[in-house]
Amino acid sequence: MNFSWRKAPVTTVIIVACILVFILMTLAGGSTSTGVLLSFGANNGALVRAGQYWRLLTAGFLHIGFSHLLINCLTLYFIGFYDEVLFGHWRVAVIFLISTIYGNLLSVASSPNEVGAGASTGIFGLFGAFIMLGIVFHENAALRAVSRQFIVLVVFNLIADVFMPGVDLAGHAGGLLAGFLTSSVIGAPQVGKIGLIKRFLSGIILVIIIGLTAEMGLR
Repeated sequence: MNFSWRKAPVTTVIIVACILVFILMTLAGGSTSTGVLLSFGANNGALVRAGQYWRLLTAGFLHIGFSHLLINCLTLYFIGFYDEVLFGHWRVAVIFLISTIYGNLLSVASSPNEVGAGASTGIFGLFGAFIMLGIVFHENAALRAVSRQFIVLVVFNLIADVFMPGVDLAGHAGGLLAGFLTSSVIGAPQVGKIGLIKRFLSGIILVIIIGLTAEMGLR
């Protein structure tokens, strides 16, 4: 594909937002400071359960250190571009936002006392969306090939998450699942049609897992 910012305005806005917030955090005292992270909206189980639900979303635009920001922005640029060309602009926005929220919600349920931040929950959701395309539209050889590459990459990352301290495995897994299901519900008309039954069942499953995770994480 011919990569161009103009073809992926939503991805561009997300990346720019992450960079601008990182600059503001640096000026406020540093992106690795727990106090700065929390003041800018990092994820934290105690605060979320206290009613600050907006942290489930805002945490997806914060990053802890420059390397964290750089890796996520580069990854977001490539997977975001692919998804935005195939799904369209508003669908990518929906996939990213729902994946970010659910990934952070699952993180709260599994690690209630941790302070978390990063766009990786939404990024894994975008990976999940592309993997969905490769599975549902498996007759498309090009989609299937790229999807398999992403599956290998995602599996490798999830395995690595288990052995790397400070990495939010639950958030990544939650984002991946939410992205897969959300994209199944909203579809990708530019690629083809997804059957109504598949979309309905995906929607039911998505609502159920969100409800169950909220019950575990927010009570």
